[in-house]
Amino acid sequence: MTGYGAAFDWARGHVDAGRLPTAVLGVATADGVVALDAFGATAGRPARVDDPYWLFSITKVLTGLTAARAVERGFLTTETPLADAVPAFGAGRDADDVVRLGHLVSHTAGIPEPTLDPAEGLRAALLAPGRDFAAGAASRYSTVAFDGIVELVRRTAGWEWDADIATWSADLGATGFTLDPCVDPHTVVDAERLGLDMTGFASHRNPGAGMIGTAADLLALGSALLRIGRGATGSVVQPATLAMMRRALTGDIPRLDPYPAAAGQDWGFTFNLRTRAPGLVDRDVFGHAGWAGTEFWVHPTAGVAFVLLTNQAERPGIDVDQLDNAVVSAV
Repeated sequence: MTGYGAAFDWARGHVDAGRLPTAVLGVATADGVVALDAFGATAGRPARVDDPYWLFSITKVLTGLTAARAVERGFLTTETPLADAVPAFGAGRDADDVVRLGHLVSHTAGIPEPTLDPAEGLRAALLAPGRDFAAGAASRYSTVAFDGIVELVRRTAGWEWDADIATWSADLGATGFTLDPCVDPHTVVDAERLGLDMTGFASHRNPGAGMIGTAADLLALGSALLRIGRGATGSVVQPATLAMMRRALTGDIPRLDPYPAAAGQDWGFTFNLRTRAPGLVDRDVFGHAGWAGTEFWVHPTAGVAFVLLTNQAERPGIDVDQLDNAVVSAV
């Protein structure tokens, strides 16, 4: 880990200072994992490099790849309307306000967002009448939109989203992605205090937030994406498809909380593109973060990907841009 010492010092330091309960940090190149370590403990359970964690919104990347696989096989396009798969969708919208796959994957659909554990269930929340804004008029982060994405995939390609993830991830050697909390992921230490019932949350099998996985799983994916970015035949998606996923879909439309314009990011095809992030050394980066502090980022020009798994939603004093810069600067 010699070259990445500053990055691992960052993770260890925040655990030692009590700002993070645990941290599993890993770095990979196109050739595989080059550094991996774990720090801290959850209620006396030491963190180990192969421990599972709740990934939360990193799930969106996995679901996005499955949807992109359906696109490249000709089952649908970014212009396919959600109503083609969910005819009941759209109550309270004007006839010309058509929500399409491209809106769902880029957080521009204007669907009112429920809590992470909606009492009525994901589908009922997706179908709730009304809108925040007309499709494509603004960008506001949406997890419930991913229920629409997987229904479009299921109706057109015939795939169950989680089964397809299991198929392509196994080809990478990433066999730990699961929706089943029986694998005993590290407890999110402040979930109960913040009002998230993890048992109820898990029951939704949420395609925008529900996956559990290990650092090795995500690093295997990061390595594969780096190889595809160099023109290699894709074991997950083809090079042209990955390029499509990395194209910004949000442009200069208004950005609404919790990702205002000052955050310096665009949305691609489910990827967070930190193309204008003021704190980053290298802005050629795509990936995603998750509610409890999980991070998955790929820097194709630098040729490096990194993963941070942790388990605390409120993290005062943590600036992940510092970690990102330490990883990239070590290349």
